[in-house]
Amino acid sequence: MGTLYGNTFLIAAVTIAIELIITFMSSYALSRMVFRSVRLKQSIMALLLAGLAIPAFILLFPVYRITISLGLLNSYVSLIIPYIATSVSFNTLLFTGFLRGFPREVEEAAIIDGRSLFTLCKSIVVPVVMPVVATVFIFNVLYIWNEFPFAVTLINKESMQTISLGISQFKGRFNIDYGGIIAASTLLIIPQLVFFAIFQRFIIEGMTAGAVKG
Repeated sequence: MGTLYGNTFLIAAVTIAIELIITFMSSYALSRMVFRSVRLKQSIMALLLAGLAIPAFILLFPVYRITISLGLLNSYVSLIIPYIATSVSFNTLLFTGFLRGFPREVEEAAIIDGRSLFTLCKSIVVPVVMPVVATVFIFNVLYIWNEFPFAVTLINKESMQTISLGISQFKGRFNIDYGGIIAASTLLIIPQLVFFAIFQRFIIEGMTAGAVKG
């Protein structure tokens, strides 16, 4: 179980760190950039909405073939890349919805004071959007913790299995270890319950942030 926990924590940490950077940058661009073509912006938003509408698991076979062609099968990268790709739409739209309600005057004042774009985002925007960052963090941790289809398709080595994939090993071809499944499932659920109990207020704040203007 220690190995399973370690693999899952490592994949989750790397994935979420990259996700937050990419989706914050994309959402900031969508909410602040002035596009020369309105249709281009609308097309990007439509693409993100399509990413929510289309289940990621129907892409398992193409992802599997691409992973083999790149020589990434049975590696942490083979899971990290699909996890990032499947979370871009939800995370970007959540950030964008909040940033649209964030007053531009605060950023304009900072620019007048001579702040660069990087300093502006780091010192002013990021602290304000922390409730949304916390919400994105929580949802993605829980998703990666429980994700099974990609893990069972792309990971075959026992030493690299995630916790959800490890629990499935208690079910064999001819018999099922019900005691082992129940015990392992308990160990799977307990960290999630503790995690959710600690951070549940951030979920409520993040989901309602930017929903009401005025």
